[in-house]
Amino acid sequence: MRIQVKRVYEPTAKSDGFRVLVDRLWPRGISKEAAKLDLWLPDLGPSTSLRNWFNHDPVRWAEFQRRYHAELKKKTALLATIREQAKTSPITLLYSAKDEEHNQAVALRSLLLKRPVIRKAMV
Repeated sequence: MRIQVKRVYEPTAKSDGFRVLVDRLWPRGISKEAAKLDLWLPDLGPSTSLRNWFNHDPVRWAEFQRRYHAELKKKTALLATIREQAKTSPITLLYSAKDEEHNQAVALRSLLLKRPVIRKAMV
């Protein structure tokens, strides 16, 4: 299973395979045509309360992942959609955050691949 993450604002590439936006909110400043998505799964994004609490603070990264993974475990059908697609083609999880290491796509990828990505926060 090949699953990668990428900012939605980056140029598309053939290697992206099946492109899935996993933000709950539509990214600012990009049209649906420019995003070149195959699928948008806003319900896979973290809840509004979790997103607001995290606020892309690296100090909260480990706890964010724990809480987000707990939310995702209730969304088995959506996770199965990605896993099924990943059996036949590469998947690129798209996100809009500026932080490339601490975002929901990275956390989602770790859950899908069952790999912990908890890193020490930089203080």
